[in-house]
Amino acid sequence: MARKNYTDEFRRRAVDLYESTPGATLKGIAADLGVSRGALKEWVDKLGSGTMTAGAAPVAPSRGRPESQTARIARLESENAALRVEQAKLAEERDILRQAAKYFAGETNW
Repeated sequence: MARKNYTDEFRRRAVDLYESTPGATLKGIAADLGVSRGALKEWVDKLGSGTMTAGAAPVAPSRGRPESQTARIARLESENAALRVEQAKLAEERDILRQAAKYFAGETNW
């Protein structure tokens, strides 16, 4: 089987996607992109910034003690950042689907 060559831009975007997707796994992102898990891991090790939100989940305040104002603000800012990342990802996916729809609409020979 021939070895696939990926552009540096593709590799950087794959690493950015992995690092910015909450709850993402190497296996899941690699499957979505059609690359091997090992290749994605190598790219993350080489190009990754080390600031991952992949494993981070929003922390809910405990029921026993009231949350301090600074902790509440930090939690809300974290949630806001995660929502912005998700919104950007969804917008990118929407744009890709629009381009695909235009391409396939022009390809039909009715």
